[in-house]
Amino acid sequence: MIGLSVTELVGPRSQFDIPIQDTMAALGKVSVALSLQIRHRPIIPGLPDDVAKRCLALLPRIDFPLAAAVCKAWRSFIQSEEFLAIRKQGNKLEEWMFVLTSDAGRSQRRWEVWGASGKKLKVLPPMPGPVKTGFAVAVLESKFVVAGGYVGAVVDGGSENVSDDVYQYDSRLNRWSSLAKMNVARYNFACTEVNGLIYVVGGVGSNGEILSSVEVYHPGKNIWSLVESLRRPRWGCFACSFDGMLYVMGGRSSFTIGNSKLVDIYSPEKKSWCEMKNGCVMVTAHAMLGEKLICMEWKNQRKLAIFDSVDKSWHSVSVPVSGSSAVGFCFGILNNKLLLFSMSKFPGYKTLLYDPGAPVGSQWQQTSLFGPSGFCLCSVTITT
Repeated sequence: MIGLSVTELVGPRSQFDIPIQDTMAALGKVSVALSLQIRHRPIIPGLPDDVAKRCLALLPRIDFPLAAAVCKAWRSFIQSEEFLAIRKQGNKLEEWMFVLTSDAGRSQRRWEVWGASGKKLKVLPPMPGPVKTGFAVAVLESKFVVAGGYVGAVVDGGSENVSDDVYQYDSRLNRWSSLAKMNVARYNFACTEVNGLIYVVGGVGSNGEILSSVEVYHPGKNIWSLVESLRRPRWGCFACSFDGMLYVMGGRSSFTIGNSKLVDIYSPEKKSWCEMKNGCVMVTAHAMLGEKLICMEWKNQRKLAIFDSVDKSWHSVSVPVSGSSAVGFCFGILNNKLLLFSMSKFPGYKTLLYDPGAPVGSQWQQTSLFGPSGFCLCSVTITT
């Protein structure tokens, strides 16, 4: 049969025969049509997609996880930037404050969620991994990231106790997940979001050394990459962002040298560091309120130090609370107001609220609306 043609094998082709290449082309068109039909399946049957999207965007935020579990199309839309844009356009954005609380022994911890009305909405699923100290938290769009830390008490020693783990909580799906590990395990370091990326700076490493290394997390690639190091090692510091620049303040350069008032400023665009000399030292709490940084220093926990990034100046505001100056606070932000949670038992204490937009003399008030179930360790605020 070698050398025989197709015609000789199957006989002469009739007028009803279809060439094989035509058949394959037709099958290809059918496949594409079916694929497009599946791909463009309505988000909600019977409704145009633009109307369906507006309907989903009207859901109360607390129902996002339930809606996301309905189907892949709903979950994909709820996680999208378009979803956030439609909610913003319809004035449906909701602000939630996530507060990490602890029992007296600091062994039991949980994240509690508070709405703008002062109502505790829910408790998050348990955070992955062992209990740590010296970790850092940063917000990334509708998520927040918990990085690094030290497992157990720092006095226990042991390099294996320093963590490079990174976990992420998705507030739209009510779900924790593990992210890529940092290149360098560290605790007591600075961490913040700048231009959609997360930076971690300095801290204490696995061998007890004070670190100057800096790395950045790229959420789209789920990778950490090292960038230009600090000019000096730094630990116990914190970070914030102004005009797309990374500011690192507070902390020390070693365990023995005194506290630093220098502010290290990093330009992601120029990939270089510069410094400013009028920073805060030994900051026990900090928060961004609008475009201003609010700090509380260990040496004076009855005053707020407020930094204006425009003229690089500081001014102070007295905190109207009596009692031991050793009683520290944890900050929370909600409704463009600052909340001061006591970090230790304080008889008769109620959460303090500072409203910078209120008339002078009425900027402070006590509130019983926000009462975490335990000691407040840290908080983050997310609007979505």
